Amino acid sequence: MIIVMKRILIFSLTYHPYVGGAEVAIKEITDRIDPMEYEFHMVTLRFDSSLPKVEKVGNVLVHRIGPSVSNARVSDRDMPLRLRLAKILFPFSSALKATLLDWQYTYDGVWAMMANQAGFGALFFSLLHPRTPYVLELQDGRALHDMKARRPILYLLWPLYRLLFLSARVIKVISSFLEREVRSIGYEGTVAVIPNAVDVAKFSAPLSDEVLAELKSKYGKKLGDTFLFSASRLVLSRGVEDVIRALPLLPASVTLLVAGTGEDEGKLRAIARESDVENRVIFAGHIGHDELPAYYKMCDIFVRPSLIEGFGNAFVEAFAAGIPVVATPVGGIPDFLFDPEANPDKPATGLFSKPRDPASVAAAVKRYMADAALRAEVVQHARALAAEKYDWATIAADMRKKIFVPLLKRG
Repeated sequence: MIIVMKRILIFSLTYHPYVGGAEVAIKEITDRIDPMEYEFHMVTLRFDSSLPKVEKVGNVLVHRIGPSVSNARVSDRDMPLRLRLAKILFPFSSALKATLLDWQYTYDGVWAMMANQAGFGALFFSLLHPRTPYVLELQDGRALHDMKARRPILYLLWPLYRLLFLSARVIKVISSFLEREVRSIGYEGTVAVIPNAVDVAKFSAPLSDEVLAELKSKYGKKLGDTFLFSASRLVLSRGVEDVIRALPLLPASVTLLVAGTGEDEGKLRAIARESDVENRVIFAGHIGHDELPAYYKMCDIFVRPSLIEGFGNAFVEAFAAGIPVVATPVGGIPDFLFDPEANPDKPATGLFSKPRDPASVAAAVKRYMADAALRAEVVQHARALAAEKYDWATIAADMRKKIFVPLLKRG
């Protein structure tokens, strides 16, 4: 059988080396799809002048556009004016760049990552090229009414924002929560629920005694200590502040290790000082994705009591790494985290705490610390679930079958 290769153009505001859940998902999926069957290109912002304008990253040919500066920071609070303007204008600049690229490559479909400026770029391109279908992917855990409250301009732009959804041939979401949000605005087309995932083999691989001892020494972990671990961008919506405030309610042998950077790091450090636990909170800074498995395994409990969460790759990484999880029942988390009390009909894969409730976080941690049988049960079930449903190989196959094949079935 002759396979006719299809070209797909991805619109994304950021891409490697600026990595979040969405960027990881793009790379993990495209790396696992046969390049003889699908060729992927991307339009994204350049930001940093050290990055090439055109570069092959894995199986994606990345075209970076817009102004750039040295040592760029992509946080909105620290971003230079010229980069902020580049983000604002990305719907137009990316649509123009995509049109120029289409003359050269002729794309069969478009994949828009997120209903933000990248989504609008894809929408404008599709309006200029109505025969080129596009799939819209949603990863943000905020409810749409919360986004309107947070960004009042959406009230004025709501008809255009709604068109962004209604014009998509397919909408891919990473949780049942987001599927409900899509239906709430009147979208009647195909919605495919395909979660994010984890490289199960990488995160479940055993850690050598030497690496483990080195990490423990680096962070001062002694026999009898319990290390809580949280990995995320340091913004208050991820609930790290509630873990810090839970520490005074826990034994002095409990320490919190936080991996990540972000605009609210100063606020979190201040909360640690105000809570008199500054010496029990370690801000480890940015930890490369390849290094993360060792950090999970060196620590004892993963705790992230988020206020919003589209899916939460880090929770499933903890599943695969074999440490128990404390999370909140928000966004997409209830799709995979089953609390023995909240979900008595399902194998337990973690414990829930309440949002904005440090005492609830402390209670969940204490429960793990006091009950070895519960810890073992949760770890066993969570590992099995990660391997069965949340490995990137499975997700990439679903993406091909449920998204790309139907999207590009014409011709």
